[in-house]
Amino acid sequence: MSNLFCRILLLRSPSSVFSHGFSESPFKSLRYLSTSSEIASSPKSASLASNAVRLENSRKDVIALLANHGFSESQISALAKRFPPILSAKPEKTLLPKLLFFQSKGFSSPEIARLVCAFPRILTRSLDKRIIPSFDYIQAVLGSEEKTFAAIKHYPDILGLDLRNSVGPNIEILKQIGVLESNILTFLQYQPRTFLINSIRFKEIVERVTEMGFDPQRLQFVVAVFALRSMTKSTWDKKVEVYRKWGLSEEDIRLAFRKNPWCMTFSEDKIDGAMDFFVNKMECESSFAARRPILLALSLKKRLLPRGHVYQVLLSKGLIKKYANFSLFFKSSENCFIEKMINPHKEQVPGLLELYKQKLTDSKDEQHWNLQADETLMKVVCFYSTTLLHKCTKAKLTLF
Repeated sequence: MSNLFCRILLLRSPSSVFSHGFSESPFKSLRYLSTSSEIASSPKSASLASNAVRLENSRKDVIALLANHGFSESQISALAKRFPPILSAKPEKTLLPKLLFFQSKGFSSPEIARLVCAFPRILTRSLDKRIIPSFDYIQAVLGSEEKTFAAIKHYPDILGLDLRNSVGPNIEILKQIGVLESNILTFLQYQPRTFLINSIRFKEIVERVTEMGFDPQRLQFVVAVFALRSMTKSTWDKKVEVYRKWGLSEEDIRLAFRKNPWCMTFSEDKIDGAMDFFVNKMECESSFAARRPILLALSLKKRLLPRGHVYQVLLSKGLIKKYANFSLFFKSSENCFIEKMINPHKEQVPGLLELYKQKLTDSKDEQHWNLQADETLMKVVCFYSTTLLHKCTKAKLTLF
């Protein structure tokens, strides 16, 4: 009896639903056992088998519903592994109303699938008590469905929270010290997680940013709030120590943070690698990073090292002056870099473009990829996007 029960439990594992795709049922052996005298002779075993069959049918209904609403087989499989309860939810009563709500708000089927995969629990949240109030609150604050979409896509979990009592007080704290509403809304749209913190802790962070000399009426103030909100004091101290190791003073570090608060959100390895590149390979003063912290955000393997090779070749040939347009050399876009830094020297240095592309290929072939660098680079891109949006807002223009 106990052996049979264990076999049934194994067969009910969510991951087994996808072990052979959708065409083959994971309960095939269970149906076989249900015809045996062993199960037939035991009412309890028969009840277990019956429940398992009902569960199988329910899972099939869930799978069919998700597939009919644009979820791929791989997405459904990932959902089942990440959040198994979704397969036992009632398709028509629990899941369908949420999917139809997102459709009614303008989300496409692929967008809904990505949203649910990012935050599977959204389909088990109360539609009337949580999802709709959260959506309506964000839309009321941001002023449009399009900006609401952007906020939800950046942090889907926001739909599962009581925003009026979590986000609302923190927005008021910023308003009370003079932070521009346009800057608040920009960060709510692009970095909604910034506001999802206890209001007492949030006020402490805001006061600390104010003490550091940030102007509440500039976007950098909210960026600094986000940076401090993303780490504990001990994490901050560890990153300060990394900068100190490279000879930066307290004033240098404060200057770097005021210029670009993102520089304190990078991992310790990221900071160490970038400083090593500029100080040891590019022979820059350590304070160079404090004056141009944006450079620390760039990927070491995909940006700094490949372009560093080109820089050293051009410098050795006397084709560029040391540190001339140095920041632009690394910050410029890929097309601009090739057009402005490589193409003008193709005749003097044959094969320069090929050398650069080879260095890029070498970095892509490495097994240990610096994911943190990519993430921080995306944060910087987001920062400049929000800066542009802020300027457009002041000029009474719109990006939407």
